[in-house]
Amino acid sequence: MSAGTGDRGELFVDGTGGGRTDGATAGRTRRAAAGVGRAPAGGGAAVMFSDGDPSPSHSPGAASGTPTESAGVAAEGTRSTALPRARTGPPRRGPRRERKSWPKVAQRIVPDDLQPEVLRLELTELGDAFRAYQRRPEPDLAVLAELHDRKARAFTLWADVTDDASLREEADRAAAAARTTREMDANRRGLPVDGEGPVIERLLTRGQGVHARTVLEHVRTGSPFPEAEARLAVLMLTLRAARAGTGNVTGQDLGGWLQGDAERVLQELVDVGWLLLPEDVTAGDALMSRPEEPAQVTVPSLLADAPRPFAFGKVTRARLSGWAQKVVGDRKLRKKKAGAATRLLAVYTAAHSRPGGCLGGVGEDAGLALDEVAQFCGLRPEEVAEHAGLLATAGWLAQEADTTDGRLRARLAERVLPLSGLL
Repeated sequence: MSAGTGDRGELFVDGTGGGRTDGATAGRTRRAAAGVGRAPAGGGAAVMFSDGDPSPSHSPGAASGTPTESAGVAAEGTRSTALPRARTGPPRRGPRRERKSWPKVAQRIVPDDLQPEVLRLELTELGDAFRAYQRRPEPDLAVLAELHDRKARAFTLWADVTDDASLREEADRAAAAARTTREMDANRRGLPVDGEGPVIERLLTRGQGVHARTVLEHVRTGSPFPEAEARLAVLMLTLRAARAGTGNVTGQDLGGWLQGDAERVLQELVDVGWLLLPEDVTAGDALMSRPEEPAQVTVPSLLADAPRPFAFGKVTRARLSGWAQKVVGDRKLRKKKAGAATRLLAVYTAAHSRPGGCLGGVGEDAGLALDEVAQFCGLRPEEVAEHAGLLATAGWLAQEADTTDGRLRARLAERVLPLSGLL
């Protein structure tokens, strides 16, 4: 096939049969009138551009002889192949109804027509406040107690308005929850429950005080020897080995607890089998052990394969051991050269005192049973008063103790209140 210019300047194309195709000029004129740019050079062949669309002659409509899109549409570069239309949803029949959010508190809906208006607003705000508290990263028991107080007041008024007994029961539960929460907060922060008095940083929580008394009772009834020195050693070693049956001690520990009797008492406990030392360690070696190389001791009755007398974790064990060490090593007791029995009495009175420092319960149960105190300390009941007097002299007790009627009645000095067992 060849193309050229005729003798009148017209474009021609030679076909395969040697014929010359005329009419190119007329076709060009028609395309210009339709607004189309470049056109096919010959019959059936389309001229394509990298960013253009095929010419109408290459479209299915042109091939079949059916009408195609109008010239005006083709001039704007519209594709000949139609794209599928996007699906449309059914027309809305009316405005969307928004879902109403009812205010709630304690899983109860607050009615819109509840009167008085101030009660409805308080219940609505109270529900929001409880939900906001639940989203707090850290609990605050003081804030929670105040929320329970507000709930008790609001539900009491709600019950009065509606005469609903279940609302009054809910108010009573909220009041009880407020008291309990406030007491927990006071115990944790060392504050009196009534909010009066000085702030006291307690060494033990109320729960840890319960565990301390459990250990003391275990020592009172289970010590292999009755004298005070052995009981003091049994107490301190029990606290060291309370979790797994084994613990570490140093010579400084033993000497501080038992002073000149340390080696004798330690050897007696080993001889009766209450205490085990490593095979190559003697009681004298244990007294020479230093903090960087403590002596390991084993209390067989506290090993894991034996019935467990205690049910506290390692944090509580460490706290109890530190508490007892603080009592036994009290500076004023050491200055007065208090013996083992006096220091055991200090431990017992601290563990069995109320937050204000008074010993034992209240009313007829005030004070502590004198015979139980004497047994724990390795004393006779009539000897307790003498050692209580030594504690008063050392500033451990605020006043002279009363030992009449078989009870020990006294109160811890203010400086000792942080060591109270929080009865």
